Amino acid sequence: MEVVTYPYVIVRTYSAGVFAGYLKSREGKEAVIINARRIWYWDGAASLSELAQRGTSKPQNCKFPCPVDEITVTEAIEILSVTDAAKASIDSVPVWTK
Repeated sequence: MEVVTYPYVIVRTYSAGVFAGYLKSREGKEAVIINARRIWYWDGAASLSELAQRGTSKPQNCKFPCPVDEITVTEAIEILSVTDAAKASIDSVPVWTK
């Protein structure tokens, strides 16, 4: 059986917000992300670029809800590769819920 691995990315959309997860596919502006967490609010990084490179220095202040199995976004305007260190930082953010 072939094992498929997808790159871990941050996807910024035109109007649906920002997501971190595994990029399953992309066609034009449409992207399918699996195990996706919405980046509702972040602290400890000056920009999404820094979040993708270094992660957050303040995970306790971030608001990332639980991941969803799969989401299709139709207006992906930026896709950033995430380093292993940044992924570990994103994963360390507790699930935010109300």
